[in-house]
Parts: sequence; C-alpha cells; structure tokens
Amino acid sequence: MSHFHEVANDLRQPTRDLRKAIPETWAGFASLHQSAMAEGALPSRIKELMALVIGVSEHCDGCVAYHARAAAAAGATEEEVAEALGVALLMGGGPASVWAPRVFDAFREFAQPAAPVAAS
Repeated sequence: MSHFHEVANDLRQPTRDLRKAIPETWAGFASLHQSAMAEGALPSRIKELMALVIGVSEHCDGCVAYHARAAAAAGATEEEVAEALGVALLMGGGPASVWAPRVFDAFREFAQPAAPVAAS
C-alpha cells in the first residue's frame, strides 16, 4: 500500500470514533462538505483541485489524501493537478515547494488503476 492510502486508512478509525462522539457536529460538517463539493457553477473536479491547493497551503496530509483520491475519482487530469499545484507554488513559496510535489505524488497514487486482486 502506498503512503497516501496509508494516511487515509490511518485516519479511518479515529474519524469514526470522533464522528460517534459528536454526531450532530459531524453531520453538520458532512452536510457542509457535500454541499460545497456538489456540482454547480464549478464542477466537482475543480473544487477538488481547490481543496488540494488548500491542502498544500495548510500542510495537511489527510486533506491531501482525501482530496487527491476525490480529485482522481471526479476525473481531474494529471495536467490539471499540475497546473493547480503551480498556483499553490506561486502563492505558497518555499513550503509549497515541499508540499506540492507530495500532492502530485498522492494524486498519481490514487489515479492509478487498482491492481487486480488475486483469486484465492
């Protein structure tokens, strides 16, 4: 398993635990997320690119993992991700020069077709 898959997996149980501890708050966040990322004047893939750029600026590995996966699922291309990361680099300077390549790697990780599972 690759790094950003591991990050997403590592966050799975703590997220479930927190969601269980604060169900109403988490439901509000989930509703906000669903509304913000829905198709609208901006397609969802563009919104996911925006989230990736914010993940760079916030140095958030969980954000990178979740939104790289979602960007790939929404149909973002490697070229679109690269250009969005160019904007992150412009706006974020040196720290973005470390995080933008991480995001590019994460997107590539999630954009690759899953390896077939061997039959047992």
